[in-house]
Amino acid sequence: MFNFLKKLFSRTAPQQADGGISAPTAAVETEEQTAPMEKFLIVGLGNIGPEYAATRHNIGFRIVDALAASVNEDKGKPTVWEDKRYGFVTRISVKGRQLILLKPSTFMNLSGNAVRYWMQQEKIELPHLLICVDDIALPFGQMRMKPGGSDAGHNGLKHIAQILGTQQYARLRFGVGSDFFPGQQVDYVLGHFPEEQEALIPERTKIASSAIKTFCLAGIQMAMNELNRRNAKA
Repeated sequence: MFNFLKKLFSRTAPQQADGGISAPTAAVETEEQTAPMEKFLIVGLGNIGPEYAATRHNIGFRIVDALAASVNEDKGKPTVWEDKRYGFVTRISVKGRQLILLKPSTFMNLSGNAVRYWMQQEKIELPHLLICVDDIALPFGQMRMKPGGSDAGHNGLKHIAQILGTQQYARLRFGVGSDFFPGQQVDYVLGHFPEEQEALIPERTKIASSAIKTFCLAGIQMAMNELNRRNAKA
């Protein structure tokens, strides 16, 4: 009986070189590999429809498009946006973080509905939310990232604050300038960039994409510093 038990335990308890019983390393490795990735919701604001596609108000859409492309092109695969509830969604991974990218289909003035739904759906905490938005208070191509603040009259940000009950959510503001006369703001933001500015959009959205990755990997302060350095060189 003693010999039988000895053989049984020698099969079920792997021995280390020093004679001790080793830990079930294979099980530990499997558990680590399947641990859920930290998730972020990155929202680009804009209006759906081809008539709005390249307007100033839709720069948020173009930022998340550029972000998705920057990751997927490196991996040799196309970006696929799925038509989901309240918006178009795609997912990318950046060094162990999962980024859920959202282009709301609610139109600008009801953006908060899409943001709230996808935060609840994906269980996203407020510090992991980032809104990408146009800003007439900044010169074209200048960008700022902030952890919160007022909506500054932007209807998309205003509705998000109303729905979430707070203005303390991160936003990346992309400057579109303010070259319009009083009373012409709506026509201006729904207008298109002139050719010389349009030619610079790919470069500027690439910079925005890099800052968003930094936000997810190293936090908002690092991302803010990165954008400040890039703006100083522009």
